[in-house]
Amino acid sequence: MSGVVLTGHGGPEMLEWRDDLPTPQPGPGDVVIKVAAAGVNNTDINTRIGWYSKSENASSEDASWTGQALQLPRIQGADVCGHIVATGGGVDTSRIGERVLVEPSLREADGRALSTPWYFGSECDGGFAQYTGVAARHAVAVQSGLTDIELASFPCSYSTAENMLTRAAVGAGDRVLVTGASGGVGSGAVQLATARGAEVLAVTSSTKAAKITELGAAQTLGRHDDLIAMLGHSSVDVVIDLVAGPAWPALLEVLRPGGRYAVSGAIAGPLVTLDVRTLYLKDLSFFGCTVLEPKVFGNLVERIERGELKPLVAGTYPLSEIARAQEAFSEKRHIGKIVLTVD
Repeated sequence: MSGVVLTGHGGPEMLEWRDDLPTPQPGPGDVVIKVAAAGVNNTDINTRIGWYSKSENASSEDASWTGQALQLPRIQGADVCGHIVATGGGVDTSRIGERVLVEPSLREADGRALSTPWYFGSECDGGFAQYTGVAARHAVAVQSGLTDIELASFPCSYSTAENMLTRAAVGAGDRVLVTGASGGVGSGAVQLATARGAEVLAVTSSTKAAKITELGAAQTLGRHDDLIAMLGHSSVDVVIDLVAGPAWPALLEVLRPGGRYAVSGAIAGPLVTLDVRTLYLKDLSFFGCTVLEPKVFGNLVERIERGELKPLVAGTYPLSEIARAQEAFSEKRHIGKIVLTVD
């Protein structure tokens, strides 16, 4: 089969198109999926450049999201929509032909339960190829009038957003501040929090504010606004943070006593300054969010099927132009997702 493999940590030159990749075969409990479309994510680029490494210089020994060495070459791609074309032992053959979304946080692989969850496209091959394989439980059937491209915009970003909201127990009446609101996860969080009945305050650029308001945000704030001056001390219940960086302390100041902070990204920088007194005197709860809670992905698919979420596809590229797609993604001029089409 054809696809793109990551051959090492570095620039786009580490992405290699191949026409001689072995087509995956289904093991016990597995399905093979013909990939129709696959979204581009921060995690793809972060893995390629070695961003997850905590070493002073990116190290191949801890450059995956689990802090382990990445096994190379690797087919990346965590966001997949496609159709099941083969099943392994123990999987009903009636599933052949199903249109599915792949749950990217894997609790089962190689026919066994995983003590430490894997990430699709990181600890195992993902969707940047014509075919991919995954445990059947992680291939979730979806009934929707949306296109394959539109559906491929949901799995990774929206499940990350839904997981953050779930961990932080966001409910009706909560006042929720979302940073990085124009990205895939951020725009998903705006929609999902609104669907839960929360009041959403969204941090984004002025050029994208109108679109984020359309998605449900009650108020938008600029990336360089003084959040304390704009919102006031102790004024929000939950912070959904994808940015971190130098302005991070203000996020805790605007949280109410007993507030909840959930994080799943650090696009403005991973190192922040924490005044521990703010943490304990305000009785704040912190949630680092990577592994999906068990019901999160199923809940997301149900929301998609009920038509509660709007897909935001900013652009499409053929898989063979992945480097150009990642360049466009990195420029951050878009709202939502960039999706690769796979023939």
